[in-house]
Amino acid sequence: MSDPTPSEPPVLFGDEHVRRYQETDGQEGHDWRGTTTLILTTRGRSTGQLRATPLIYRETAGSYVVVASKGGAPTNPAWYLNLLREPLAEIQVRADRMPVRARTATGAERERLWDLMAETWPPYNDYKLKTAREIPVVVLDPVELP
Repeated sequence: MSDPTPSEPPVLFGDEHVRRYQETDGQEGHDWRGTTTLILTTRGRSTGQLRATPLIYRETAGSYVVVASKGGAPTNPAWYLNLLREPLAEIQVRADRMPVRARTATGAERERLWDLMAETWPPYNDYKLKTAREIPVVVLDPVELP
């Protein structure tokens, strides 16, 4: 009689990713498929409810950069639309939670940050080829709340 083969761990992303990340202060979920993720919490533009999303990120110059790729879909992801309505949000990076203000990078800054993010997650370049929209690069600047 042989030992059963352990099953593959589930693909960690979506709601389960958020749950495990938050429960373990990022010990599970921060490091993901050779890159790193944070949890972005936005306020839903229609419902007003808080929405948490795991996103690949890079830290640069004290800010956090994420890409609104939606895998190259023709429309922007809901979390990005939420940020357009209300740019004040919260991120969790490992155990650290902080308020941030989101802004969409433009021009030379966008190009520089796109290259940084494509280095972090090369499939972004494939996603860019799949869509006619310019994929937003979002800068999350930490802020002090009153």
